[in-house]
Amino acid sequence: EMEAKYSRKMQALRDEMDLRRKTEIHELEERKNTQISELMGNHEGTFGAIKNYYNDITAKNLTLIKLLKEQVEDLKKKEALLEKEKADVLLQNKGLMEPLQEARELVAELQKKLVHYYRDKEALMTSKAHLKITQKELKDLQWEHEVLEQRFSKVQAERDELYEKFTKAINEVQQKTGFKNLLLERKMKGLLNLLEQKEVELSEVIAASNLDPSALSLVSHKLEDVLSSKNATIHELQMQLARVCKAHNDMLQTFEAKLTAFGIPVDNLGFQPLSFPFPGQ
Repeated sequence: EMEAKYSRKMQALRDEMDLRRKTEIHELEERKNTQISELMGNHEGTFGAIKNYYNDITAKNLTLIKLLKEQVEDLKKKEALLEKEKADVLLQNKGLMEPLQEARELVAELQKKLVHYYRDKEALMTSKAHLKITQKELKDLQWEHEVLEQRFSKVQAERDELYEKFTKAINEVQQKTGFKNLLLERKMKGLLNLLEQKEVELSEVIAASNLDPSALSLVSHKLEDVLSSKNATIHELQMQLARVCKAHNDMLQTFEAKLTAFGIPVDNLGFQPLSFPFPGQ
């Protein structure tokens, strides 16, 4: 009984489960069919749009192909015409090649002649300009030559005159300076000898008189004053002698410069500079 009971329950459960399964399958099929219908509708719309798009493109391409074919035909016709014209031009060029070659050779020869012509023309103009400049320089040089000859003659006369005056002046100056130097040297030697003599006499007087220090100091001061006066005189004479020597040497340098300027050798002067009797004066 229990087996039969559970068999009935199992059968009832199986029937219920089959019914539920069939219901669910039916619902799934309905949803599937609905989705399929929607997808087919969407696909048909998209396909229609794509079909229209490609139909438009195809129509445009056909139109473009037709237009391009027409253009190709026109280009072929133009190409044939150009080929014909090219053949005519080549034929004409072939006939003109020989005259063209002759014309080119003639042009090259004329260009060479033109270059030589311009070169010769420039050389001629340059030569004319140089000739004018040379002629002007020649005239200027001739004029300068005449002026220089006149100046040379004048300078020669002045040189001879100056040389005579110079020789005469040198002789006079040498005689005067030599005589004056001799007098000054003799005078200085006399004063020095006199000074030495006075110093010896003074020493003898001082030694013989046995003067007191005050008197000796007074005599010494007076002697120093006398010596200072004599030293000043000697210094003045030395300065005069130095001035005379310097004037002689300056004049000698001036004459030497003049001789050099006039082209006279300095060796012909015959005079030597005077040396100062006291170095440093």
